[in-house]
Amino acid sequence: MTTGDKAPDFLLYSDKNEPFKLSLQEKPVVLLFFPGAFTSVCTTELNTVSHELEAYGSAIVRGVSTDSPFALKAFSEANDFRFDLLSDHDGDVSAAYGCKYDNDFTPMKLDRISKRAAFVVDRDGIVQYAEVLESAGDMPDLDAVKEVVKTL
Repeated sequence: MTTGDKAPDFLLYSDKNEPFKLSLQEKPVVLLFFPGAFTSVCTTELNTVSHELEAYGSAIVRGVSTDSPFALKAFSEANDFRFDLLSDHDGDVSAAYGCKYDNDFTPMKLDRISKRAAFVVDRDGIVQYAEVLESAGDMPDLDAVKEVVKTL
């Protein structure tokens, strides 16, 4: 998935058990894929975004991982995130966005884990920013994400 591509549409459920369908959003959407709830870099990334949420303007921010909705609810409540987390429990959306590890995440050979990634999708469903990181220890360029959002 690269800038200029049509974003794959999806329907996922949030940590609040509410449906989220990308194509029904009337504002830009920031999708932050992350490997796992309660892990150090994921916690740092999502807390950073939550604390700076106003910098994303009117964009809808959503975190996405393959964790269960129940784990995401506990993660969100423990950190008091100001945006919803979406459960891609089967990994299908992560795969569609090109950000799913393929049986090579750690020596455990996990195959249902999202790579850390950031996408900005405009109102027309076009990807305006795409960043997929191979290392789960790296953080996306959140300043670049905020700059793209400002232009939409």
